[in-house]
Amino acid sequence: MSIGLAGIPLAPTPTQRKDFVSDQEVRWCPGCGDYAVLAAFQSLMPELGIARQNTVIVSGIGCSSRFPYYVDTYGMHSIHGRAPAIATGVAMARPDLAVWVMTGDGDALSIGGNHLIHALRRNVNITIVLFNNRIYGLTKGQFSPTSERGKITKSSPTGSVDRPFDPVTLALGAEASFVARTIDSDRSHLMSVLRAAVEHRGASLVEIYQNCPIFNAGAFDHLKQADSPALLPLEHGRPVVFADDRLAVTRGDDGRLAVRSRCDVDEASIVVHDAHSPDAGLAFQLAQLASSSDWPAAPIGIFRSVERAVFDDEARRRVSMPPDRQAALQKLVAGRETWTVL
Repeated sequence: MSIGLAGIPLAPTPTQRKDFVSDQEVRWCPGCGDYAVLAAFQSLMPELGIARQNTVIVSGIGCSSRFPYYVDTYGMHSIHGRAPAIATGVAMARPDLAVWVMTGDGDALSIGGNHLIHALRRNVNITIVLFNNRIYGLTKGQFSPTSERGKITKSSPTGSVDRPFDPVTLALGAEASFVARTIDSDRSHLMSVLRAAVEHRGASLVEIYQNCPIFNAGAFDHLKQADSPALLPLEHGRPVVFADDRLAVTRGDDGRLAVRSRCDVDEASIVVHDAHSPDAGLAFQLAQLASSSDWPAAPIGIFRSVERAVFDDEARRRVSMPPDRQAALQKLVAGRETWTVL
């Protein structure tokens, strides 16, 4: 058996996209961004070469959590918010599996917020894909933890007063070793980010800006225009410039990042992205640009990718024992001697 990605067995023969398509009818609303993510995922899997039987998809509750039904691998449609906890158990018991978590902004950041944070800080070897449409879709349009302030929904008819979560800054604050963001409509970018996430050894979080055409249509349309002045692609080792190179991110005298016209700044003052820095400070500041009052810009790409101890690897190492002790324990367990406890 060939061993490939992070010690996970490769498929004995090449696979195709159709091998990862289940016999279940895909049931999402017409125009839902989940279709694009599913198609990209099914196309990526043969390229990774991981055997289907060594792939597990765990989901919680929500529209995106129907994902395991539509992919012909092992999977579990689990309970609301608990997918990271269940996936942690799978990764602990089976290091030969590629473990994915498919979740939404409500599932992951509301009832599941604590599980998400601890899976990331522990650096469990799982890949968490967070579909963010900024609304509760499955339960018909209530505001979610990522809905913008003032959002009018069925559960906030006068506008939400909540300050929204930013999944990327939350993950960076939890010291996640891999954090990225992409968009459902950019297939090439989406596949490249998912590939980098699963190739990373440790906990990976990928936020996907995803359209809900029924309850929050067009939430990300401003990012999908050609050369959008709001879309800020990040590439490790490259200056942070965007909008057809017309705009740049610089650091001011106060230490804060700001968006400026490129023709008005010295090239040396433009921030260079470092996704591999052990200090997550720059990545955190870049993520905060999305809520900046100066010039809101939504960075996409890999914010952080660093190596550190993996929780399940370390835990297995602590409980491992040499073969002779394993044999002695097994002999004791299977032996005929019994004890009576009075």
